[in-house]
Amino acid sequence: MNKFRFTIKLVVIATFLLAFASLAQAQATRTWVSGVGDDVNPCSRTAPCKTFAGAISKTAAGGEIDALDPGGFGAVTATKSITLDGTWGAGFGSILASGVNGVNVNDSATATPGTIIVTLRKLSINGAGTTLGVNGVNFTSGKAVNVESCNIFNFSTTGIRVSTAGNSELTVSNTLIYNIGPTGSGKGLDITTSSGQTIAMIDGCTVQKTVTGVFFGERTRGGVRNSTFSHNTNGLISQAPTTNDSQVNIDNCFFIYGTVGIQAGSGNTTLRVTRSTIAQNGTGINLTGGSAFSNGNNAVFGNAGGETFTGAVVPLK
Repeated sequence: MNKFRFTIKLVVIATFLLAFASLAQAQATRTWVSGVGDDVNPCSRTAPCKTFAGAISKTAAGGEIDALDPGGFGAVTATKSITLDGTWGAGFGSILASGVNGVNVNDSATATPGTIIVTLRKLSINGAGTTLGVNGVNFTSGKAVNVESCNIFNFSTTGIRVSTAGNSELTVSNTLIYNIGPTGSGKGLDITTSSGQTIAMIDGCTVQKTVTGVFFGERTRGGVRNSTFSHNTNGLISQAPTTNDSQVNIDNCFFIYGTVGIQAGSGNTTLRVTRSTIAQNGTGINLTGGSAFSNGNNAVFGNAGGETFTGAVVPLK
């Protein structure tokens, strides 16, 4: 009887160890996707998965999913910290998102909402199809989203949308956003929060052919530098109609060929602009309740109207 019990214990221990080993294998720190992969695979380099959605469940929190070769790796929802890297080695990773969001970032249903950090790098996020995709990147809950060297295009509503309910951060660098909401009210970047504060940094980006290139709403702080906004109805709008404010610092940017170059909207809204060009718009600087300050080193010319900043030129603080 004792020998039988001992054998049972060994079987239980072995089963536990095998299950633990299987779980560890399923939660690798780095996984891989390939255009010729299969989601039943373990997502290793030699046995890659087919989609980001298939690989994310086999990738540990804080880990990374890399593309081995060019392919369409599908829309995905991130509920844990993760990096999706399309790589520039063998090709450019793609997400086709007709009728849906390309990438959702939402940790609201986890034990620690508002904590995940998601990085999207070297991806082509395309909403083309019979029904356009909704948002290229839809950030509703988490700590931070970083978008690096991506192309985001052909979405009906927004290229990158932040609508969190707490403190959050967005960083977008070296990214092209275009053809957003061609028949609606599409925004290249739409940044708002219902509580807390969102800080957004945009650097080295091009945003074109949208209704509004970038929109800063309630409780937002932003820095926009080294970027071009062209062929948009509105290049940049900052607006905070309630007691909450929106403050945006703009440096070395180009606003051209729009109905409005920059707009300081209603409420407690402040734009601070340095070393930037605002040219050949219907209205260069549109003040509809907020303030836009310059320290005198901007070029504002060729607009049909609205070429005056708020008040006298003073050093910005």
